[in-house]
Order: sequence, then structure tokens, then C-alpha cells
Amino acid sequence: MNPDAEAALQERANILVVDDLQEKHVVFRTILDELGENIVSARSGKEALRYILEMEFAVILLDVNMPDIDGLETASLIRHYKKSAQTPIVFITAYVDELQAKRGYALGAVDYIPSPVVPEVLRSKVRVFVELYRMNRQLQLRAAEREALARSEAARAAAEAAIRRADYLSDVSQRLSRSLNLEHTIRALLDAAVPMLGSRAIVVLADAEGQLARSQASSGEGIDSLPPAAREAVTRALHDRRFQLWHDDEDGPAMAICPLTAGERVRGALLLLGEPIAFDSARLALLREVASRASIAMENARLYSAVQEADRRKNEFLAMLAHELRNPLAPIRNAVHIMQGHDVAAPTMSWARDVISRQADHMARLIDDLLDVSRIVQGKVVVKPEQLPLASLIERSAESALPRMESRGQQLVIRLPDEPVAVDGDPVRLAQVLSNLINNAAKFSPPDAPIDLAATYADGTVTITIRDQGAGIDPAFLPHIFDLFAQADQSLDRSQGGLGIGLTLVKHLVELHGGSVEAHSEGLGRGTEVTVRLPARLLEPEEGAAPPQESPAPQLPVSQAERRSRILVVDDLMASAETLMTLLEMEGFEVQIANDGMSALKIAQEFRPDVVLLDIGLPGMNGFEVAHQLRSQPASRDALLIALTGYGEAESRSRSAQAGFDFHMVKPADVELLLKMIGNPQRARRAKVA
Repeated sequence: MNPDAEAALQERANILVVDDLQEKHVVFRTILDELGENIVSARSGKEALRYILEMEFAVILLDVNMPDIDGLETASLIRHYKKSAQTPIVFITAYVDELQAKRGYALGAVDYIPSPVVPEVLRSKVRVFVELYRMNRQLQLRAAEREALARSEAARAAAEAAIRRADYLSDVSQRLSRSLNLEHTIRALLDAAVPMLGSRAIVVLADAEGQLARSQASSGEGIDSLPPAAREAVTRALHDRRFQLWHDDEDGPAMAICPLTAGERVRGALLLLGEPIAFDSARLALLREVASRASIAMENARLYSAVQEADRRKNEFLAMLAHELRNPLAPIRNAVHIMQGHDVAAPTMSWARDVISRQADHMARLIDDLLDVSRIVQGKVVVKPEQLPLASLIERSAESALPRMESRGQQLVIRLPDEPVAVDGDPVRLAQVLSNLINNAAKFSPPDAPIDLAATYADGTVTITIRDQGAGIDPAFLPHIFDLFAQADQSLDRSQGGLGIGLTLVKHLVELHGGSVEAHSEGLGRGTEVTVRLPARLLEPEEGAAPPQESPAPQLPVSQAERRSRILVVDDLMASAETLMTLLEMEGFEVQIANDGMSALKIAQEFRPDVVLLDIGLPGMNGFEVAHQLRSQPASRDALLIALTGYGEAESRSRSAQAGFDFHMVKPADVELLLKMIGNPQRARRAKVA
């Protein structure tokens, strides 16, 4: 027993004497002093109750006959207090009848002592109650010590368990973070889970739809080794994204299923198998914590893998872009070298010019595709829908692809619905979609091969299917066919060119119209089928009638007198300015050039140009500022201002109009159109206003 408990037992016990007569208190104190305990005297029942609230007594000696509250009533009140409910009460009375005795014992009296008392009898009885009190105190103190010891042991065990848990979780975190490889992370999770969490562990991975894709086990077979009911429980847990504890019966093994999630998506589950008794609340809490950390580690590994894949595709794309842009440069350089030779025959010169023109057009298409996909991905492309007859859309789309197909001897077989159908869409963008798909089919099909384009209408949707008999698509690559920069053939000797962005453009443009696109192939060498679905409606008979043909826009004549217009070319790239000046002078125009904004303003004051071909990206003062000041100078106020620039997005076009430009043309410009516009500047301005 500890020293504090021993000291508590050595303290004097309290004995309460309750009587209204002072002389009796003297008698009781004289008799009981020999016991060496603490005698407390109360002259009334009220005073006795006050002492009981303050102190704990070994025994209470209570006079039955008292003036205010008699002994029986006082005893009844004493028993109402929790502190004194079990304290022995000895009644002191001169006379007690049987009825009074029954009532006293019912109230918890342990004895009656007749008055006047016999000293030896009173002393011996009180001594017994004091000893019982001390024995009871000793038992209470020992019970308290045992309880304190048990609490201490439990606290120590809990602290040790918490330390083990923290150490284990720290070890798990270190194992899971050692590698950003998903397979290594799964292996580390399985090694850490057994035997701490279960006798066997399985990690299952889910596909994009949340269905079981594959599994990996700590030992033996994976999820296929589990009974059908267990596999169904795993499927339910993945679907509900909720923890489950499964077992067939109480005697069979149990399985804890903890989904591995990333945000709102379920990536898989950690399965722990063991005896049902092993999965107590502490083990399940630890399992949930491990699963949470594993979810984070596996998602980090997945994201890292995705970043690596994106980086790989980016590097491949950059290499491909350099390849595709350099390809046209080689024939251009060769053609230029030929044209620089002596006594070049006219047919050879014409052929060289055609080579340069075709390759420049090819480069322009590559750059346009890049700009288009950039604007679409950033959400900057806005379609301008109008009612468009399906037949007209397909005819327009086929026109741009037919020259390539005819050069390869390929045939385009078109089948349209019997009834007239209209698509509500942007004619330019939808034609871009279909011509892209037709060109792809032609590019990957052998010469003389047929290409089918079939359109059907049902329930407010037109379905356009383009089917070829060409190279087909590897099933492993098919899910990525619409990804940006994705190409199935990444080899250096690949037979077809392109940047791998055409189908990305198709997908985004179709979705901007509220439609969908999907591709299907039976495999390599077995052709490809691409299906586009767009919202549509049937045309009424009068709507299906051919619209009146618009008269062609009047062509601006280019006479010798008009070619004498004065042209100011402003471009900081000297080669661009000089070649354009040479071209215009060959057409008979009077041309001057400037390489920056300040020079352009000075030359314009003296030269008084009829037309200003102005680049936007100038050093110091940009083209928008130059245009604004040209409109402020009398010498150039009425000139035809044409922005000739590499910036073709909507924002640049809008700023051009605000700055005072009449037209915005993207480099490389259509030379024929440019010559027609500057041939008669004032008519071109009037045509623009009209």
C-alpha cells in the first residue's frame, strides 16, 4: 500500500453523536474518549445533517426523542444523502416498542441501545463499527489503487500501441514515396500490408468506368482466386466507393475492402484477408489510414506517369514539327537555287515557281492547324451557326479533298438520306471537320481504293460515317486517336506526314456543335471507320428547294493605270519587305518600304501612299499605334490600310478594326487577292463599307 493510503487509514475516525441534551454529550464523550477517535456532537437533527454534508462518519449515535426533528425522521433524511446512505446508525432511546423498532430497522438502523447506556456495551459496539469502517476504507483504497494501476497499464499500452502505429504509418509513407512508378508503389503497399494488416493482401485497379481491370497479390493469385461472392463484394465497394467488411460465415476468412480513390473517382481497392477476429476497430482504423496514404501515393505515381507521357509526346511532336516544317523548305531552297542559275528555260522556271507555291501553301496549312488547335484548346473559337443543308455541306467538304484523291486514283462514294436534312452549324468549321476526315481516309488508303461517306438521319441527329479500306488502327492506340499530338506511327521513316492534331481539331469542333465523334477499326490493315453525329432536323419541302444563286461579286479590275498606285510596305523583316516590294514593282506599282513605325510615319507624309501594307509586330511602336497615327495624318488619312501579319486570332482582328485598318490579312497572304484589292484602293474601301 502506498504511503498516502496508509496515512489515510491512520487518521482518526469520525463518530457523530446526535442528542438535544448537553449532559448526554458529556457522558458519551467520556465513554468514547478511550477509543481515541474524533467525537462530533450535534444538538439537533438539522445540525446533524449539516455535519453529514461536510464530513464522513464511521457510525452515527442518534437519540430517538428530540424536539425539532425526532431521531427517526433524522435517520430518514440521512439515508437520502449518497454520502451517508450506508453509514451505520445506532438509536439511543429510553424506551422502544416493537412498531418503533421495525420502523427504525427499516430506515437502516443497525442497533438499539437503551438509555441510560452501559459504557462497556456502547464502547465495544462503537469500536466494532469503527473497525468495520477502517476495513472498508482499506478495501476502497486498494480497489482505487488497482483501478489506478489498471488505468496506468492501459494508458501505457495505448501509448505503446500509438507509437507502434505511428512508426508503422511512417514506414508505410516512406515505402510508398520511394518511387513514382505505379508498379513499384503497388509492390511497396503489398509488402507493408502483410502481416501487419492481414495475412494476405490484394490490390485491384479499376478502369475509367470503375470496373475491375487487373489485380496484384502479396502472394499467390490475385482477385480471380477469390470466390464469386467475394468478387461481387469488391465490385459493389468500387461502385459505392465505400469501405466493406465481407465474410461468408463466422468460421470462414474475412476480407476488408478499402477503395482507393482520387477525388470523386475510384482508382481501385486494397483487399486484406484474415480471420474475422483480427479485424477489430483499431485494425480497421489503421487500414483506412494506410488506404488513404496509398491512394495519394498511387495518384501521384499515376500523375507522374501521365506527365512523363505528355512530355514524351511533346518531345516527339516538337521533333515531328521540325521535320514537317523542314520538309517543304528543302524543295523551296532547291527551286530557288535552280531559279538563280544561268539561262534557265521558261518551263523550268515555271516548274520551280509551282514547287515554291505548293510548299509554301503546305507550310501555311501546318501553321493554320497549329493556331486553330491552340485557340480551340483555350476556348477562344466561337462557332457561328446557321441553317446548312447537309448536301451542300458534304459537297463543299468533298471539293477540297477531291484533288488529292484524284491524283491517287481514289473514288469518294457518297450516300445521303432520301429526305432533305439541315444541320445547324458553322459552315466553315463543319466543312473543315469533314474535309479533314476525308483527307485522312485518302492519306491512309492505297491508290485506287474507294472511300465511303454515308449519312443517315434519325430522331433529330444526322450520323455521318466515313469508311476506308486503308492502314487501320492498332487497338492499343485507338483510345488515344483524338488526343492532342497523338500519332500511331512515330518512327522516323513513317510513310505519312502531319502533326497529329487534325483529329483533335475534329473532336473539339464537333463538340462545339453539340455533337460527338468516335473511331472504330478492326486492327492494322483492316481499314478505319469514323462516325460524326450532329444535331439536325428535316427540311420542309419548300425549305429544301435550291436557294437562288447569288450573282458573283464584281471583280475589281486591275488596269495598268490603277497599278500605278503608291504602296507603302512597313515590315521590320527586311527580306519580307524587299520581296513584297519586288513583287509589287513587277506588277507596276510605285513602292517604298519602312522598317519601323516612326520611319513609316515620316515617309507617309512625303510619299502620300494610296495603300499601306502594315505589319503588326513592329519594334518600338506596334502596327496598331502606327495605323492610328496614319489615320490622323492628312497625307494618309484616306489610304487603304491592310494589316499584313502573322497574328490571325480574333482579338488581333478586332484590334485591327479599332485601330483603323480596312482589312486584316494573315501571312502568307493570297497574292492574287492582295493585287485585286490594291489595284483600286478606293473601290476596295467602298466594297468593304458596302
